[in-house]
Amino acid sequence: MDIQAEIPAKKPKRLTSVVWNHFERVRKAEACYAVCVHCQKRLSGSSNSGTTHLRNHLMRCLKRSNFDVSQILAAKRKRKDEPVTVATVSYDEIQRGEDTAIPIAYHKFDQESKMDETVNLGSVKFDQERSRFDLARMIMLHDYPPSMVEHVGFKIFVKNLQPMFEVLTTSVVESDCLTIYAKERQKVFEVIQNLHGRISLAVSFWSSPENVDYLSLTANYIDDNWKLRRKLLNFLTLDSSQTEDVLSDLVVKCLMDWDIDRKLFSLTLDDCFGYNDLSSSIKTRLSEIRPLMKNGELFDIRCASHLVKSLLQDSMESLKNVTEKIRESVRFVKNSSTTQEKFDEFAQQAGISTEKRLFLDNQMRWSSTYLMLETALEYKGAFDLLQEQDSTYTVSLSEEEWQWAESVMSFMKLLVEVTNIFSHSQSKYPTSNVYFPELCDVHVQLIDYCKKPDEFISSLATKMKIRFDKYWNKCGVGLAIAAILDPRFKMKLVEYYYKQIYDDEAPDHIQEVSEGIRELFNEYSGELDDMSGQAGSGLTGTSNATRDRLRGFDKFVHETSNQQSGVMDLDKYLEEPVFPRNYDFSILNWWKVHTPRYPILSMMARDILGVPVSTLTAELAFSTGGRVLDSHLRSVDPDTRQALICGQDWLQMEPEDTNPTGLSVVPLAVELT
Repeated sequence: MDIQAEIPAKKPKRLTSVVWNHFERVRKAEACYAVCVHCQKRLSGSSNSGTTHLRNHLMRCLKRSNFDVSQILAAKRKRKDEPVTVATVSYDEIQRGEDTAIPIAYHKFDQESKMDETVNLGSVKFDQERSRFDLARMIMLHDYPPSMVEHVGFKIFVKNLQPMFEVLTTSVVESDCLTIYAKERQKVFEVIQNLHGRISLAVSFWSSPENVDYLSLTANYIDDNWKLRRKLLNFLTLDSSQTEDVLSDLVVKCLMDWDIDRKLFSLTLDDCFGYNDLSSSIKTRLSEIRPLMKNGELFDIRCASHLVKSLLQDSMESLKNVTEKIRESVRFVKNSSTTQEKFDEFAQQAGISTEKRLFLDNQMRWSSTYLMLETALEYKGAFDLLQEQDSTYTVSLSEEEWQWAESVMSFMKLLVEVTNIFSHSQSKYPTSNVYFPELCDVHVQLIDYCKKPDEFISSLATKMKIRFDKYWNKCGVGLAIAAILDPRFKMKLVEYYYKQIYDDEAPDHIQEVSEGIRELFNEYSGELDDMSGQAGSGLTGTSNATRDRLRGFDKFVHETSNQQSGVMDLDKYLEEPVFPRNYDFSILNWWKVHTPRYPILSMMARDILGVPVSTLTAELAFSTGGRVLDSHLRSVDPDTRQALICGQDWLQMEPEDTNPTGLSVVPLAVELT
């Protein structure tokens, strides 16, 4: 194209669009053209043509000449009084620029309706680095796959939202996530180091369809403001060849990396019966560093929710044949509208007034099966009439089977209620005092069921009680001590339940708990003596000679005051009447208020109440599966995986600190199918 003979047109008015920094307006005869200064292509330059076609060309042209869109906006700094018009990118344009076309059927944006829209950036300064890390934080917080930055739709969205943003690769985003992880880890490290109380560690096991196992370590503690906190410390990828001794070394190394090996109070494993060697090895290693409280008797804690879940699985297994018959019966009724209508008539004849409707369960969720059985039991009278009057109904239950189902379901109802109390959501963590009365109710019920004359029920209860006793013998005393530290319960609750559980042997077991809490209290009292003595000696060392002569007096005052405080702390607490029970009671707020009154006992309460007795969320507690890692987290390397998972935990706000809109964090665990 020959443009040398063309005479630049006189600009009748100021060109307000920034795209004219890259076009020269020329006139030839009666026509007006816009000539691209980069590729010399001629486009319509008439004032009636607008600038949308120029912007679209500029985006394509810049892509070929390796220009950055940010250079279009750079001219804005020279003309602050002019608005900046940003080009609109279409899916077609992005896809043409991709090395490999992605065969996704997208619709093009309606650009014509947007022709007159402009983006006025005003005085806002774009920060590429800040935007990069905002993106990385978003990916970590909401559990998005890092590879989303290479998706076509994401690129389109970002370019139209902010053309100056340089779209990143997956590897760059993962690197940014590692940077954020390092910074956030330092913050968590400092918080933990400044704690005055102890930390309890929860160890959870994860799996994947590829048979790779993972281990998560979570610190549980009550901070100086008496708020229960949980911080995920590590997410480790395990080698199938690792023994429990190697695992214990790995856990201890993590504790030492976080510098909390000397301040660990307890270890909670979510397998309530296995990994005894792992727990014992860790306890031995930590005892060599610093003696554990009460000789480590309260160190090994097992997940109470897993115990209850195992009892529920035993119950479900015992009703396996009955459940299948009920499932087939429900299918029979719902198979046709005629049968359903006939069944509804039978329900009316039997005087059944429930508003529940029969449904088939989701066999991957035991809670769904429980509700199916519960509903079917309410329609027993209708099923009986159906059996009498419909010869095609051949999967009916015998009277004995209905009785078995009713008895087992009665016990399962208690287990469901207990599970609801134990299972926590992300906004609520139960303190350790809530577990003792719930498990005592289960204990009493099991004892009663073992005495049932029906062999089916008594044999099932005996099997479950053996499992329960194994857990109770390991964790019962610790749970009782936690309940005593609830001012609504104290020793009265232990006495109340132990008389039902142990009968004539109750006084011996009550005495065991009483001696246990006193022994633990004396250890805390001794620690306070040590801390006060160290502080006192430091003070004395900087004093003058006159003060030094009274060093013995200072020690005497400290020892006698501490003895009196010790007596007042535990004995006065136990002797005072229990606090009235009400639904608004907050045990952490109570101890926060009463810390000055019970200085030693409050130290003990803070450590014990923060012990994680359950490690399961409600989703997992009511599922037949376990923790399974999402596919996009399985596809990254172990360091990035740990950064993404721990970063998500650290970046989300604590429940009481969230804003009214509330941030919803996607759970990492999915059901095992």
